[in-house]
Amino acid sequence: MRYHITALVAGFLLDMILGDPYSFPHPIRLIGKLISFLERRLYIEENSKSDNNKLSRGLILVIAVVCAVAATSGLILFVSYYVSVYLGVIIESIMTYQILAAKCLKDESMKVYTELEKGDVEGARKAVSMIVGRDTTVLDDIGIAKAAIETVAENTSDGVIAPMIYTAIGGPVLGFVYKAINTMDSMVGYKNDRYLYFGRCAAKLDDIVNYLPSRISAIIMIISCLFLGKEYSAKDAAKIYNRDRYRHASPNSAQTESACAGALGIRLAGDAVYFGKVHHKEYIGDKLREVEYNDIKRANRLMYATAILCEIVCVTVCGLFV
Repeated sequence: MRYHITALVAGFLLDMILGDPYSFPHPIRLIGKLISFLERRLYIEENSKSDNNKLSRGLILVIAVVCAVAATSGLILFVSYYVSVYLGVIIESIMTYQILAAKCLKDESMKVYTELEKGDVEGARKAVSMIVGRDTTVLDDIGIAKAAIETVAENTSDGVIAPMIYTAIGGPVLGFVYKAINTMDSMVGYKNDRYLYFGRCAAKLDDIVNYLPSRISAIIMIISCLFLGKEYSAKDAAKIYNRDRYRHASPNSAQTESACAGALGIRLAGDAVYFGKVHHKEYIGDKLREVEYNDIKRANRLMYATAILCEIVCVTVCGLFV
């Protein structure tokens, strides 16, 4: 457990310092390639009578990806510790670092901030299109800022807190399994003609594994407001969280989004365009003021504070078992 705690802290610090260098081969990209490879071989274009077949093939995809990721990460970790405890700690630290995505999330969202600060709306649209799934060509500067803030808020759970919790519980093996499930959902978990049945298993499993972490993330986010000064309201974060946390088609996505909206005193969500179609969504939060591009920076500060506080909690809990 002492080695695991050391790796948990080292991996977290590496993520905060280094982020995700583009030149560095990232395991999540390899997992994405595996998912694409299996999708091409499992997906079938047939009429509606093949719905059950698509469900079955989607289940095979989930099982194959989860088993492959668990076996590969487990083998790497086992061999590393078998060769040397020191090598094991180093490899586990690197694996933990690759599971977390706090600095990457901040860096990508801050590219949107930089373009908006310069007044380059078109450049901001391009930057935000790299981190959201919606159509960005219809967004004005406020819509672009909202999209970036929503991404930071939602991914505080998906990209930082949830993988941190799973890694603390089950080491990099469970951490990478979580990331594989999350990546599958982002690739095949859509409710469109192609993935409605084929991607349903991945989407439902993602809902299950994020159910508790998303709520834990929101609670920690609310508490984090107490340490961030007068620009953040823990009271309003708790109020909006309790009121709006289910105002989303996903049972998990609005958890941290509502806490963030309340903390900043802004209104998020609302209608969005996906694949050329307008999707009607409820608003989250109260419009105490208009959204501005500086809220992207504020959302990132809140995400970092939440990550640091969660890391302290995880290390403390792990320390009880030493």
